[in-house]
Amino acid sequence: MEAGPRDTEQQQRRNATDGPSGLSPDGPEEQDLLADEVEVELRPQRRLRIWQLAPIVVLAATGSLMFAFPLAFGTGDGGAVVAMLGLLISCCAAGWGVMAARRVGHTWPGLPSRGSDERPDWRVIVLYVGVAAVLVALAVWRVARLR
Repeated sequence: MEAGPRDTEQQQRRNATDGPSGLSPDGPEEQDLLADEVEVELRPQRRLRIWQLAPIVVLAATGSLMFAFPLAFGTGDGGAVVAMLGLLISCCAAGWGVMAARRVGHTWPGLPSRGSDERPDWRVIVLYVGVAAVLVALAVWRVARLR
């Protein structure tokens, strides 16, 4: 047999001799699809599990304690460095938590869900940026006062 374009006449003859197979050229008939079938979602629910949350919580607790103790007790010259390191670790844990929550479908209040065609409201974004800037400024100011 030579290689060449498909022989549609031969294919049509083969389909005619096979008999009724329940398939049309467009797929199965609608009556075949309306049987008593139950569809089950194979993917697990998208939610955060304890093994995903535990490292984030431990990192956040460690960072916040590192930030709080030098500020509360005023330990020596290294207090500012430890406090800034604790602040950095806390911010990393917060970012990790936000990314984990975003991955399972959670969004920030006031912002549209991921994949939607809605645009975020600029006032909500300005509010989030403003609150974050004030918190960072207060933390840096407090650590700078340790020196």
